Amino acid sequence: MSDLPKRVEFHEEGPREGFQIEPRIYPLEQRAALVEALAETGLKAVQVASFVSPRAVPQMADSEALFAAIRRRPGVRYEAVWLNEQGFERARATPGVDLAGKISLYASDAFARRNNNCSAEEMRGRVLRWLDLYAEAGLTVERALVMAAFGCNFEGEIPPRRAVDELVWAHRICAERGIVLPKVYLADTMGWANPQSVRRLVGMLREALPATRIGLHLHDTRGLGAANVLAALEMGVDLFDSSIAGLGGCPFAGHGDSRGAGNICTEDMVFLCHEMGIETGLDLEKLIEAARLAERIIGRPLGGHVMHAGSLAAYRARAGAAAGHG
Repeated sequence: MSDLPKRVEFHEEGPREGFQIEPRIYPLEQRAALVEALAETGLKAVQVASFVSPRAVPQMADSEALFAAIRRRPGVRYEAVWLNEQGFERARATPGVDLAGKISLYASDAFARRNNNCSAEEMRGRVLRWLDLYAEAGLTVERALVMAAFGCNFEGEIPPRRAVDELVWAHRICAERGIVLPKVYLADTMGWANPQSVRRLVGMLREALPATRIGLHLHDTRGLGAANVLAALEMGVDLFDSSIAGLGGCPFAGHGDSRGAGNICTEDMVFLCHEMGIETGLDLEKLIEAARLAERIIGRPLGGHVMHAGSLAAYRARAGAAAGHG
């Protein structure tokens, strides 16, 4: 049975996910301009950069300078990613970073070792330390996410129960500490999801954690991004990570071609929602402008569709004007 939400929230990750996978390093001023353009669209939060090893991800080596260069818009959160305590301390020390507690877990041992140099079980131990750090810093834990929830390029098929169990564990551990975990995310890190598996996994997670908001971090690796979003919408999911112009991808996911790794495209998914009568609070035309800016910066055609075709607003207005003169 379809259970479409009335309103959907998109969490923008293009500036971080997009530029980290590109083989070259783009000028800081251009990346700041994209963040600023995105902040004008109505987005509540923009993921700007990551504080990770410059040797592993040289594209993110100047994250402190990037945050300093951004002209901030009131009401917008400018967020960052970290994978270890050193990265967290860098983020804490950087003015302009809007900090929030985040828990990351893995449904795949193989990917955990590749991405975090630990097993999935060892990552649980690290999460306990993260909860201590967040408490010491006075941060609220906002979400828990399980990576490789739908499948893994290194491990293959992932049993759905494994992904659900990781998030149920996170919810329980938080509850034991008096923390209400408001959001749990299923991440299709390597593009294995399909509409059927989305419905199955969202349904299982909702049964396990009926009072917790479910979000999805989907990739369009094999062209199923929009189909997977539609399946999730029909299950009532109202929270998605996305990337402007379809930028992004994990550099450690083992994709054959980095251009095939992109996240679901923000402006395309917003267009989908608007056409279905679902509110987003976002200005689609400004998103299209930001997507075209991203394409100019990257210097090649990007994967978004609406940024090239335009929205239907102008065509509807033209048709309406023609009818008025008829």
